[in-house]
Amino acid sequence: MPTSAVRTRRHRTALTAAVAVAVAAGSTLTLAGTASAHTTGSHTTGSQLTTAKLTKGLYQSAYSERNNVLWVTAAVGRPPVTESHLLKVDPRTLAVRADVTPPVTDAATGAVEAVYGVAVDDEHNTVWTTNTRNNTVSVYSQRTGEHLASLPDVAHAREIVVDERHDTVWASGFGDGSLVAYDSKSLEEKQRITVDGASPTGLAVNERTGALYAADLNNDRLIELRRGSSTPRFLPAGDGPISVSLSQNGRTAYTADQTSGTVSVVDLKKGVVTKSVATGAGALSVATDERSGDVLVVNRTDATVTRVDPRRGTVEETVSTGANPNHVEIADGTAYVVDKSGAGAAEDTVTRIRLAR
Repeated sequence: MPTSAVRTRRHRTALTAAVAVAVAAGSTLTLAGTASAHTTGSHTTGSQLTTAKLTKGLYQSAYSERNNVLWVTAAVGRPPVTESHLLKVDPRTLAVRADVTPPVTDAATGAVEAVYGVAVDDEHNTVWTTNTRNNTVSVYSQRTGEHLASLPDVAHAREIVVDERHDTVWASGFGDGSLVAYDSKSLEEKQRITVDGASPTGLAVNERTGALYAADLNNDRLIELRRGSSTPRFLPAGDGPISVSLSQNGRTAYTADQTSGTVSVVDLKKGVVTKSVATGAGALSVATDERSGDVLVVNRTDATVTRVDPRRGTVEETVSTGANPNHVEIADGTAYVVDKSGAGAAEDTVTRIRLAR
C-alpha cells in the first residue's frame, strides 16, 4: 500500500467554478489572477518543466487528490512575520486560485501565524500547517480556507504528515525533540513522544502499519515510532538527514542528507544503509515517485533536482530549478518544486516537472 508520501489514489471530485469566500474571523481568503508559466524540456530524458512565479518566501507544498489543488505555504522574514500566505494553486495552469492569510497574533506589530510546513487530509477536507515561529500547528478548511484551529506547544514546529487510514496527523518539534500526534477528526492532541537530544525535521508515515519515521538532523539517524508504541527505534541515515520518504511498499526509507549532499537508502527491517548516492550540495527534500520507484532530491545550494534510481544507486537525471529550491512534492508522475530565494527576490517560483517514464 502506498505511504503518506505517495498517497492512495482516489476518485477526483468535480471542482466548483468559484471559490467560496466566506471565511471565519482570523483568516482571509482572496482570489488571485493567473500565473505566468514557462515550459522547457530536459535534454537528457524528456521530462517537461514548467515554471511560474507565485509570491515571496515559498516554503513547502502538498497536493490534494480530492480537490486537484496544490497547497503552497509562504512566509517572509523573521519575527515579527507580517507577510505569510497559504496559496491554493491550480496544478494544471500553476495559477493561484486563492490566497489565505493566516490569523493575526499581535495587533501591535501586525504579526501573523506564519505558515511553513504543509500537508493535506483529503478524508476530512482539511489542510494542516506548521507555524514554526509561533510553536503551533494550524488546521484550515480546504473548501473555504477557514482557519479551524491553532494547536499549541510544538517547539519550532517544522514538518507535518497525515495518516488518513488511522485518522492521525503527526508534527515534528525540532526545538525539543518531540513528535506530536493529533486526531484528525477531533483536532485534539492524542500522543506526544519526546526523544532526548533529538532534532526531528522531516516526517513520513506508513499508512498500512501506522509507523512514523522522522529524520533526526543532528544525530544522523531516523527515528522509527511504531503505532501504539511510545518507545522509539533508531536507524542509521546519512550525514545530516533533514527529509525522509518511503518506498511504496514501506520497506525502505530514503533520506536527503543536507551535510553530505546525498540520498541514503535505508533497509528498515535490517536497520542498515544499503546505498548512498551523491545528488548535490545542500540536499534538502526528498520524495518518492510511486510509478517508477525513483526518488527526487532537491539540492538547495546547487539549485537542482536530482532523480535517483534507488535500486541501482544511480543518478538518472539532474535538472535546474529556481534559486534555492526548498521542497519537492510528487503526485501522479508530476513533481512540484518550490524555491525560497533571498530577501531581495520579488517573487519565488514553483517548477512543475512532468517526469518521463
